[in-house]
Amino acid sequence: MSVREFTPLFSWGFSLRRSLWLIPLFNNNIFSFGNSAVNGPYGRNRTVGKRYKSTTSTPQQREVHVQVGRKRRNTPDLSDLATDMKKVEEVLQQEKKQETKKPTVEEILLSQEKIKKELEEMKNEKKTKYSEMSDGQVLDLVLSGKLQHYKLEAELQDMERAVKIRRMYFAANIGQENAFKNLPYENFDYQKVYGVCCENVVGYVPLPVGVVANLKLDGETVHVPMATCEGCLIASTQRGAKALSVNGVNSIILADGMTRGPVIQMPNAKRSAALKLWLAENFESVAREFNSTSRFARLSDIKVAVAGRKAFLRFKCFTGDAMGMNMITKAVTKAMDYIKENFPDMEIISVSGNYCTDKKPSAVNWLEGRGKSVVCDAVVPKEVVEKQLKTTVDALVKLSTDKNLVGSAMAGSIGGMNAHASNIVTAIFLATGQDAAQNVESSNCITLMEKTKEGDLYISCTMPSIEVGTVGGGTHLNAQSSCLEIIGVKGPSQTKPGQNSQKLARVICATVMAGELSLMSALAAGSLVESHMRLNRKKE
Repeated sequence: MSVREFTPLFSWGFSLRRSLWLIPLFNNNIFSFGNSAVNGPYGRNRTVGKRYKSTTSTPQQREVHVQVGRKRRNTPDLSDLATDMKKVEEVLQQEKKQETKKPTVEEILLSQEKIKKELEEMKNEKKTKYSEMSDGQVLDLVLSGKLQHYKLEAELQDMERAVKIRRMYFAANIGQENAFKNLPYENFDYQKVYGVCCENVVGYVPLPVGVVANLKLDGETVHVPMATCEGCLIASTQRGAKALSVNGVNSIILADGMTRGPVIQMPNAKRSAALKLWLAENFESVAREFNSTSRFARLSDIKVAVAGRKAFLRFKCFTGDAMGMNMITKAVTKAMDYIKENFPDMEIISVSGNYCTDKKPSAVNWLEGRGKSVVCDAVVPKEVVEKQLKTTVDALVKLSTDKNLVGSAMAGSIGGMNAHASNIVTAIFLATGQDAAQNVESSNCITLMEKTKEGDLYISCTMPSIEVGTVGGGTHLNAQSSCLEIIGVKGPSQTKPGQNSQKLARVICATVMAGELSLMSALAAGSLVESHMRLNRKKE
C-alpha cells in the first residue's frame, strides 16, 4: 500500500524559509517535507514545470490556502505582540482601579435618587396600567391569581376602589352576589386604616353611639360617648350618672404601668434563682437599657416568678398617653438582650409568657394591676335613692353583698365582683378606638355599697387594670377621635405626658359606677324586666 493511498486527504509541510511555525499545506496527495514543501504546488517557490503541477485540489481549497498564507505573512513579530500585551495590561489595571474606587457621598445620593426615580416611574406605569382597566378587568386578574387581593391598595393607589373590587372578589368566592350589599364602604378615610389597624378591608360597620351626659367627676362635668347595640344600656347609665352627680364622683389613679411578661429557660432551677437575684441587684442597669428605646417608656418594676428551671419576668413601665403594648414589647426585647449578655446560658422562649397578662383573665392583673389602677367613690343621698332610683339604701347594700360578693365568690370569679362593668367598658372602648379585646382585664372591678351614718348610700368601684390610650391603635380614626374629643382627651396631653389617658381611665371607672348603681337599683326594685321590655324591644 502506497503513502498516497494511505493519506488521501491532506499533506503537511515545513517552510523554514518563511517562518518557524508549522504551516499546514492541505493537499490530497502525499506528505511534503523540506524543499518539496517549499517548492511544491503550495510552497513559496512553486513552478508550473515541477512535479506537483498536477493536483486534485479544488479552486475553492486553493483560495483558502492563499488567504491563510497572506494572513501569516501579515502576522506581527513577537516584540509587537509584547507591546500590545503591555497596553492591554495597563487598560485592565485602570479598569480594576475604577472598580475598587469607593464612591463619594454625592455619587451614592445621586445613585439612590436615580433608583428611587426609576422605581417611582415603574409604579406610575403600573398605576396607569390598572387605572385604564375597568373594575371587571382588575377583578379577572384577582380571580386568576395574577393579582393578589391584599395588594389592591398598593397596586391601584385608590383605596376606595380597592375595597370595592375586594368586595366583588369575596362575593364571587362566597357565591352570593349581594353578600356585601348592606355593608357600607363609601365615604370612609381608608388612608388612616391601610397599614395601620385593619387588613383585607371590605367596608366598615356603623355602630350606634349614644352619650351619657353631665356626669360630674372631680368637679368637672363630662359627657361620655358609648357605642353599643344593647338597648337600655345608655338610658340606665344616664340614670345612674344623674344620681351620682348630686354630690359628684371622686377618683384617684393608684398606679399607671403597662406590663409584658417574657418566659425564659435556664439549664437548671439554681440558675433561674440566680437570675432572679441578679435582676434585683442590677435593676438600674437593666432600666437604662429598657428606657433607651423610648422617650416615654420608664421601667418601674420587674417581678420574677420561678417554675423549675423556667423564669417568668413581668416588666412594668409608664407609657405616656399610649396604651403601650408596642412600646413595652420593644423595650423588653432590648432589656432581654442585655440580660442575655450576662447570662449566656439563658434561652428566651417567648417575649410573652402569659405572665403579663394580656386579654385573658388572671389573678396577677387583679392583684398587681395593669395599665391604670383607678378607684372612684361617691355618696348618694337616701332621698335620691328613693325618688330617682325607686329603691332603698338597705336593699342596695344587701343586694350588693349577696350578688357582687357572695355570688361572685361562689362562682370562683377573679375580678368579677360587680354587676356588669364590662358592658360600660366595652361600649366606651368601641367608641374611642381602644383594643376591644382588652375589655377582658380592663373590666376587672369590685363594686362596694355601704350605708353611711347619715343613712345615705356610699358606693365605690375599684378597677386595677384599665388598659387605655389616647394615641395609637384606632384612636386616630375620624369617628373615634371625635369621641375622644367629646370627653376632652383627644391625642397626647400637651402639658403632662399620660394625663389624657389617665383621665380617660377615670371617666371609664366613674361611668362604670353609674351603670352599676342603676342596674343594681333596677334589680333591687324588681324593674329590670319592665325596663328592658320597654327600651330593648322593637315595637311592631
